[in-house]
Amino acid sequence: MKDTFLSARLVEDDLIRLVVFSLAPYENLNAVLVKDHQIEERIAPTKTTSTTSLIVADFRLKEPLPLGHSYVLSLPSYGLAPLEVTEATTFPDFDELYDYDGDDLGANYAPERTSFVLWAPLSSAVWLKIRRKGANEWSYFAMVRFPKGVYRYIASGDYDEAEYVYLLTTSELSSVATDPYAKGSAPNGEFSVVIDPARFVKCDNRDALPVLNSATDAIVYEGNVRDLTIDKHTDIVHKGTFLGLSESDRKTEGGNPAGLDYLASLGITHLQLQPLFDFKTIDELNPTRKYNWGYDPAQYFVPEGSYASDVKNPYSRINELQTLVAALHEKGIRVSMDCVYNHVYEYASSVFERVVPNYYFRRRPNGKMANASRCGNDVASERPMVRKLIVDCCRYWIENYGIDAFRFDLMGIMDEETMKEIARMAKSHDESFLLYGEGWNMGAEAALPLATMDNYKDLPEYAFFNDGFREAFKAWLTGDGGQGAYERVAHAYVSSSLDFYGAPRFLGAEQSLNYVECHDNETFFDYVSSRAGEWPLKERLAACKLGLAMVLVSFGIPFIHAGQEIGQSKFGKGNTYNLPDLYNKFSYRLLDERKAMYDYFKGLTEFRRRSRYLRAYDPRVIAELIDVSQMEGGGLLVVFRDGNAIAPYKEVVFAINPSRQGMSCDLGEDHLVIVDASGYVAAPSTRVQRALIPPHAFMAFAR
Repeated sequence: MKDTFLSARLVEDDLIRLVVFSLAPYENLNAVLVKDHQIEERIAPTKTTSTTSLIVADFRLKEPLPLGHSYVLSLPSYGLAPLEVTEATTFPDFDELYDYDGDDLGANYAPERTSFVLWAPLSSAVWLKIRRKGANEWSYFAMVRFPKGVYRYIASGDYDEAEYVYLLTTSELSSVATDPYAKGSAPNGEFSVVIDPARFVKCDNRDALPVLNSATDAIVYEGNVRDLTIDKHTDIVHKGTFLGLSESDRKTEGGNPAGLDYLASLGITHLQLQPLFDFKTIDELNPTRKYNWGYDPAQYFVPEGSYASDVKNPYSRINELQTLVAALHEKGIRVSMDCVYNHVYEYASSVFERVVPNYYFRRRPNGKMANASRCGNDVASERPMVRKLIVDCCRYWIENYGIDAFRFDLMGIMDEETMKEIARMAKSHDESFLLYGEGWNMGAEAALPLATMDNYKDLPEYAFFNDGFREAFKAWLTGDGGQGAYERVAHAYVSSSLDFYGAPRFLGAEQSLNYVECHDNETFFDYVSSRAGEWPLKERLAACKLGLAMVLVSFGIPFIHAGQEIGQSKFGKGNTYNLPDLYNKFSYRLLDERKAMYDYFKGLTEFRRRSRYLRAYDPRVIAELIDVSQMEGGGLLVVFRDGNAIAPYKEVVFAINPSRQGMSCDLGEDHLVIVDASGYVAAPSTRVQRALIPPHAFMAFAR
């Protein structure tokens, strides 16, 4: 009808609300509810409200309206109004009615048949659109609805590498969606692809890995597949790819190890790789045109295609990532996966909104999208089927890719129960599994317990990025700490878990991830340069070395960002997530120039591994183990006195000088120098009773 707008919505399970906006005179609102285009039920409004040109009518039904059917409201005076059912996801009993606990979602391949299973409780019809490998024509199959809103279809024959999508009808609107549980993908996520698990490269070689007695045994090194391999100053062949990072015996132009062998030489226990699963904003067919870190997730079960050697082959990205993980394991390095489950690239066009509208994302009480992530959407991890997807996804990466640790992006947006369930699952696979994340309190967008640092007592299995450590040491090491700087540094040094110059922030050192640099924000070198630009380069690099030392010899879990060990710069830029390789690549040319810094870092990782007392995690043990005091001149003096813990020594002394002048340290008795300004001394022979600690230096002594 001209100048008339109709909207019919299911606002309760037995209540339809009709809104009529019309310039035509008011007409009778008795209606016919048409189900599946043939079954008709006459209904009359139970409540009507009207103003000029606007009518709101409620139709109370005799019983709750079952989902999974087509519904149209037919009004003789006005026409047809499709029934919008997406508000059903907010009904009190929705999760109870549609929570599906099966383990068969996605495409389940066998040589003789493949079953396709999709959870789409709001849809009245779902079709499978599929094309076998090498075929030109598409086939269409109507899927059958089962309890819990699950649709199934079994395709007979061999469908390995078949491309497919789902055609859904929801509220009489049609949409095309890839599979939320897809394990394979065509380039740029155009289609989902059926995958045969028997063709996977096995990476179940965890036996090569040393067992972690505690999380504080870990030394985490953060990098990016592209960044670690793209620099032209190496002989890495497959630059910017999973394969490139898998290559052995690669060198820099100066003869230093590159890529995989460089990582193996560092003495780290974990390589944290920035997002490995498929992300949105890189054209996988032209991966060099743009750069992105990958915090814009698209397909959670599928590796990123721009890191594959042949993105048109759906197994390339899968097998090559599995090969990389296996290669790292052979080198004794565990793999930490950077997980971005708190948001997606764009909610409206996401596969989740296409398949089950109004379910996967949080909304505020007024109905607007929650946006604590500052990315336009927050994933509703607390909802049963969202939690299931996240936990299923984590399990899949552990079981099929050999992942050993998870780093959770904006973990403080995730709900506690989901994180606990992930921990139970992960630890059941490997007691040494490492779990940590960003526990920032991003705001009260959800009225439920979230995995923030404030709730550390509820999440004993998780470590948190310790921003108190970061801020205290960055300021102190550049002479910019101000009043209370020593107290903040001392509290951070003991992992912020003791009642020592501040209230405990953690249960123990296992929850404190210590760092002064990560991929976010400027590098530590750039930070030093911005605060102390007048310092000569040599002095700024000395401050960078001291920053490394503080991360590696403090109580907690050390975290190092790739390039930090050689004082790398991003040329003053901070958030370089989409800037070119120049700003993000690991500079192997700089490694050749600053080999002494590289050697210093390797020495300190060895020192930490040999010094078990540095890996203490119980606050009571740490409190009994050390005395911390301020040196004359403002330095930090740490004395380890527990002879059993520090055997074969009776005493170990750390002296840390953050200033631009040398500091004198009176040791009283003869002490061996075990770490000097140039690094760890593997076979110490120099004895001193009094030492001069150079500017921006860490030294360690023992008797």
